[in-house]
Amino acid sequence: MSDNHHAPADHAGSGKGRRQLWLTVLFSFALPLLAIVAIVYDLSSSSRPTSSALYTESAVTGRIQKVGAIEFGSASRTPKTGEEVFKVQCTTCHTAGLVGAPKFGDVAVWAPRIKTGYEALLNSALKGKNAMTPQAGGAFDALEIGRAVVYMANAAGARFEEPQAPAAAAAAPAASAVK
Repeated sequence: MSDNHHAPADHAGSGKGRRQLWLTVLFSFALPLLAIVAIVYDLSSSSRPTSSALYTESAVTGRIQKVGAIEFGSASRTPKTGEEVFKVQCTTCHTAGLVGAPKFGDVAVWAPRIKTGYEALLNSALKGKNAMTPQAGGAFDALEIGRAVVYMANAAGARFEEPQAPAAAAAAPAASAVK
């Protein structure tokens, strides 16, 4: 006979095995599921607005707003001075005279350019000339580029007036009329 005979007492623990199986299922699946449901319910109920708050103008506008927006620059920022623009945008080429750029403060090189006038110099700066790339559409607007042109030309002997912002230009004549 074989030695694989089991005594009938060995099968008596089968009820205990089923109970362990159910406890394992309960603790492995049901309790974590209940915990997840409780957490989701708690989070959603605490941030749920009242029904009257759902239909306020700001709530509706917030829900239907565009996903993204492009902002090119703040409309309320103060325009930079010519010196500030020069230090950021122009100094690389005009301080060293790179690629034929007229050196900052060099009267002899700037004199023929100054004779063409402010508008011609501004046009060259905005549209580009020779190796200089167009400055329009970059980090600075046309007013700021114009201020940098005046700053460089005046450093070489010109007597151009620094361009003013449209609001400041309109306010200046009004202020002088009040005097």
